[in-house]
Amino acid sequence: MATSPVDPALAALKREARTDPQKAVRQAAVEFERIFVQMLLRSMREATPRFDPLVGSAGRMYEGMLDEAWARELSGRSIGLAPLIERQLARNVRSAGPQAATQALEEAGSERAAAFVARMLAPAREASRATGLPAAFILGQAGLESGWGAREIRRADGSPTYNLFGIKAGPGWRGASVEAATVEYVGGRPERRIERFRAYGSYAEAFADYARLLAASPRYAEALAARGEPERFAQAIARAGYATDPAYGEKLARAIRLAQRLA
Repeated sequence: MATSPVDPALAALKREARTDPQKAVRQAAVEFERIFVQMLLRSMREATPRFDPLVGSAGRMYEGMLDEAWARELSGRSIGLAPLIERQLARNVRSAGPQAATQALEEAGSERAAAFVARMLAPAREASRATGLPAAFILGQAGLESGWGAREIRRADGSPTYNLFGIKAGPGWRGASVEAATVEYVGGRPERRIERFRAYGSYAEAFADYARLLAASPRYAEALAARGEPERFAQAIARAGYATDPAYGEKLARAIRLAQRLA
């Protein structure tokens, strides 16, 4: 599995917040603007009457993907909201010190997690029915592995693989795959590697494959039996070898608790 669950961009911004708070504030402002644009687009869709009876949960999921793509395209350069947010955050930094920049980044990350949970809740519920795991457990692992959607594995042309769980394409995999950089821990030390990962046709396929993986493999039996306790589930997943990061269990438990609050 992919084993770089800590969002490197967010980690870098946190370090930058301690050395260059103003630059970190600028990045946080752009992230807030992107989230605002995405929420605005979603509200506009919800307020528009639907006349096509064939638009179901899958259609709404793809609409959410389109909204997110537009939000990334528009934020920071078209609507002019980011500079206003940046000025407000900068005033907070001047009065409260560099820790205000770090707090702003944390809040932006939480907003991104909330948008991710809302977008992936339907396929997570399908995977929940297949595994018996709460949807929040599944969303937490997808969020941890993908940086709440910010680090989704992509094809060479930039198109999505929909692989939110970092599932590798082993010898028995017969579907599409891509090569991507990841971090593996060897003897407790991180090493950057190029690995081959599974590629899907949709997020629904990715969640269904994750459900099959957990249900079919005996090594995850202990994790499935801990479906009512986030910490036990997370530690069991880590012991089963889902990832090589020595701190994976703790990180997964935190991600699940966040997903439980948001779902």
